[in-house]
Amino acid sequence: MKRIINLLLLTITIIPVCAQIRGNSIEVSVTPDHKDWNYKTGETAEFIVNVRKSGTLLDNVKVDYEAGPVMYPDTKKTDVTLKDGTMKWKASMKTPGFYRLKVTAHVNGKDYEGLCTAGFSPEKIQPKAKCPDDFDKFWKETLERARWNDLDPTKRLLPERCTKDVNVYEVSFVNDKPGSRIYGILCLPVKPGKYPALLRVPGAGVRPYSGDVWTASQGAITLEIGIHGIPVTMEQNVYDRMLDGCLNNYWDTNLDNPDRNYYKRVVTGAVRAVDYIASLPEWNGTSCGVTGSSQGGFLSLATAALDKRITFLGAVHDAMCDYESEVEGIAGGWPHYFYNGEKQEARIKGARYYDGVNFARRVTCPGWYSFGYNDDVVPPNSSYGTYNIITAPKTLSVYQKTGHYWYQEQWDEWLEWLFKQMGLR
Repeated sequence: MKRIINLLLLTITIIPVCAQIRGNSIEVSVTPDHKDWNYKTGETAEFIVNVRKSGTLLDNVKVDYEAGPVMYPDTKKTDVTLKDGTMKWKASMKTPGFYRLKVTAHVNGKDYEGLCTAGFSPEKIQPKAKCPDDFDKFWKETLERARWNDLDPTKRLLPERCTKDVNVYEVSFVNDKPGSRIYGILCLPVKPGKYPALLRVPGAGVRPYSGDVWTASQGAITLEIGIHGIPVTMEQNVYDRMLDGCLNNYWDTNLDNPDRNYYKRVVTGAVRAVDYIASLPEWNGTSCGVTGSSQGGFLSLATAALDKRITFLGAVHDAMCDYESEVEGIAGGWPHYFYNGEKQEARIKGARYYDGVNFARRVTCPGWYSFGYNDDVVPPNSSYGTYNIITAPKTLSVYQKTGHYWYQEQWDEWLEWLFKQMGLR
């Protein structure tokens, strides 16, 4: 018995240790000399680079670094030795924008990266996206044609996901034509009543969805949708095969033809999701928000712009904004259609119908916007420029150090803002 007890104690001790791998002993930090990471155009920013091992500076470390406007560095150095593990770098910009210093340290055959992005008068950045003369007509007619079709909704209870407070369903409804559907996860409070609603729109990719059960448990209807017209409760490997096959590079499908662009049915589907929410007897008829990050940030802007039943939106590191700036060699939003300098007129004109900037110009409801300066997927140029042209009530919450991910504090602030809009706080 004593041997068995000792074995159990050893097992209990080992399991937590195996799960506690976190971070690296080697760290590359790049920090600016302004606490808010912001400068006025013409001012000089000073970056301090430290390469540390176990918290202390590492001597004679080899680094590569690149510096310059975000996505377009004009200085690149390789195999530089930092004798005391530190270096300084100064930079300035004459026009509003963002400047980035990225440092890669080479230690024992491994690479460790650090970066810092300084803003120069970012509140003055203006997007380059042009708006087609028939933008409003295009989307008005698109939605009108879609609404010729009945929603024809389906609803399937998922007992294994339900809680004592929330019923969870996989739902579907007709999108832009009878054979095209949108699937999602609907969460409804068990207690009878009328509730505010929150539509959650997805980031890029192909995946299953679990629904926002927790928010529903606090007293709201939540609907989390997929965009690809396929059920959202299959195994992940099914979606992986689709992304490698029929949905490969879906974001670049028919960019030169607005009527056949993949995102035409996606944007339409997000608005049809509002139609579906409005059809629910549990909706209170007055409060309906939309939120998402990355591609979901774009879809939040588009949905709020096209459907005035949306009363608030939360957009986090919003992708798909200001593509056109890259035609002029300035960082634009994912998926960076014109980063390589491409100037095919048909693709440039086609992209304008799906540029988040042109939707942002039409947003009238309050919004919460958040992004990071160090984001290398959605550069801060496009997010800040998009924010600057929004005339509706808006709240900006920048988490400078974040890349294309969230900090816990950012997540908590986002939820708190959404809950206040729904009257749950």
